[in-house]
Amino acid sequence: MKMNGMSANQEWIGHLSELRKRLIVTGIWFVASMGAGLYLSPSILLLLKSRAAAGAPIDWHVFSFTDGLFVYLRCAFLLAALLTLPLAMYHAWAFVRPGLTAREARGTFGYVPASFLLFVGGLSFGYFLVFPMMLKFMQSMNASVGAVELYGIERYFAFLFGVLLPLGIAFEMPLIMLFLTRLGLLDPTRIRQVRKYAYVGLAIVGSCISPPDLFSHLSVTVPLLLLFECSALVACRQFRRSASPAAGPAPG
Repeated sequence: MKMNGMSANQEWIGHLSELRKRLIVTGIWFVASMGAGLYLSPSILLLLKSRAAAGAPIDWHVFSFTDGLFVYLRCAFLLAALLTLPLAMYHAWAFVRPGLTAREARGTFGYVPASFLLFVGGLSFGYFLVFPMMLKFMQSMNASVGAVELYGIERYFAFLFGVLLPLGIAFEMPLIMLFLTRLGLLDPTRIRQVRKYAYVGLAIVGSCISPPDLFSHLSVTVPLLLLFECSALVACRQFRRSASPAAGPAPG
């Protein structure tokens, strides 16, 4: 018994050591990506300024000495998160790989590129659709009261990233639901039970990140609801495939 306990402890220590190494590698890559992001930030910011989401270039102003620094850091963080996501997903997959069958390993490896593509899709949806609607709405509100627009660069990008990041995360919904299904925590019955609550939650998210008019709400909320339904469809297909006799017992 004592030897078995020592072996179990050594196994846990080995797992923790491997996890630590993978976290260190991912952290180093994130820091390096931040450095690359800081170097590329001027070019990226000038590109965003010349192709403003509202359709016309916008003059940016600074109201404190640190505004430019915070904008650089936000831009570098977003780029670093984008570049680190595939590596982080790969190391997560490689860490659990020894506990998976060959079939499960092949199936879950697709999470690595899919997570990156979905995140980019969420950012693109936010930048090309949601953010222009919000900016035009705010500009029309300012014009209606005769206000003179003067945009601070730090507040502009805080507003922009506040729209993009939640949508980038929201677009990971298909992978999250598929992962929960593979773990046995989600099935068609549970999906039907939570559907109405998911609809309410997504409608609230859509209303929070879109201008307060019906068309804008629908333009954001409907794609999120369709994304949920596509995620549910993929999860249900995975559940039926795992539960079929030919597939063997479901994982987890």
